[in-house]
Amino acid sequence: MKKLMIVLVVLSLSLTSACDILEDIIDKDSSEENTGYIKSSLSRETSPEIDPEVLAIIAGETTDFALAFYNAINEGSDNLVFSPFSISLALSMALAGAETTTEAGMLEALQFTLPEVDIHPAFNALLLEIEESQQGAKGKDKDDEFKLNIANSIWGQSGFDFKEIFLDTLAQNYGAGIYNVDFKQYPEDVRVAINDWVEKETEEKIKDLIPSGAINPLTRLVLANAIYFNGSWLYPFDEENTYEADFTLLDNSKTTVDMMSLPGEEFKYFQGENYQAVQLPYFSTDFVMTIIVPDNGAFPDVENALSSEMLTEILNNVTQQPVDLQMPKYDFETTVNANQPLSALGMAEAFSSEDADFSGITESEELYITDVLHKATITVDEGGTEAAAATAIIFGLKSVLPEEAVSLVIDSPFLFFIQHGTTGAILFMGRVTQP
Repeated sequence: MKKLMIVLVVLSLSLTSACDILEDIIDKDSSEENTGYIKSSLSRETSPEIDPEVLAIIAGETTDFALAFYNAINEGSDNLVFSPFSISLALSMALAGAETTTEAGMLEALQFTLPEVDIHPAFNALLLEIEESQQGAKGKDKDDEFKLNIANSIWGQSGFDFKEIFLDTLAQNYGAGIYNVDFKQYPEDVRVAINDWVEKETEEKIKDLIPSGAINPLTRLVLANAIYFNGSWLYPFDEENTYEADFTLLDNSKTTVDMMSLPGEEFKYFQGENYQAVQLPYFSTDFVMTIIVPDNGAFPDVENALSSEMLTEILNNVTQQPVDLQMPKYDFETTVNANQPLSALGMAEAFSSEDADFSGITESEELYITDVLHKATITVDEGGTEAAAATAIIFGLKSVLPEEAVSLVIDSPFLFFIQHGTTGAILFMGRVTQP
């Protein structure tokens, strides 16, 4: 998508130092060389030589995963928000240690068709492409802002024999090393520390990602990703124009919502078969919220028809035109244990205490994934959007643990996607059935 203007983006792919957090939980009994922070001698590759076609493939496949995962978790009629980008990123790090049929199952679930040797550099290139949206200009108002932070942290059992090639892959493509902690003696303290790290990286929006009991003395590795998004609208709504209005639910009953109103502004708009679509640019116009509004009674049909082809059709056919836009404010959170959805997508073996093969991480002990935990939150109001998400992948030992001006009034359920416009990567997506 063509950039509309140069805007302010504060974006960092960072691994925040956890030394202060870990002061009391690092393995106190191990030798000095087995404590602290382990990282490959290799630095992150900041100029990967990736063919543009490969970059387009990896971006498209993250979209395919986003839609497949959405279909796997969209049962019921509740509001839903998640970050497919966070889940893909965390699972791609785990993929670096998967072998044989476990690797094949993870590739299937993640919708990857590239050889694994190409996936990690391509994902790194995708992240770097997003990072290039850091240039900016001052906003019209002192409150105008845009911030996107993506952070990874890796927590490993002190003294555990991690393979050098695994550490190299994480360092070169994800800029990540491993913090040594002592799951054996202090599992609850480590859990709290990881949750504190997530809370800090998401500006306190995601709390208690890992529930009590999910980490125990047999845990050996946790891969965590956090993503925080805070973007002011390029064209903000006037709070004085917000009013109470009816919103029709899926069962045709009605509820009262705070309806924002923005008359006659220029937006990119498309009229599809039984739906309308509009793109709301953020203060960084490299990022947009695409909203798909099904016609009355057509939400199930449109939701079931969601595909990368539909999104491509919208992106290729939106045209700039005045839109009298009315849409509800919304604010909610979703918590997902992704084990079952990911198993349904093809990576059940990764969760098997008998069959999982993560010998690419270590051969000293046999590991399997005990949990993939995800939590996301989104707030949309007159000023813009604040969204955050986090994903934790927990590895345990196999042997013991178990498994013309158009009028668009959004007054009925709708779908939303927060996208990086130049690559199409979906950072957040979901549905609003009851604002």
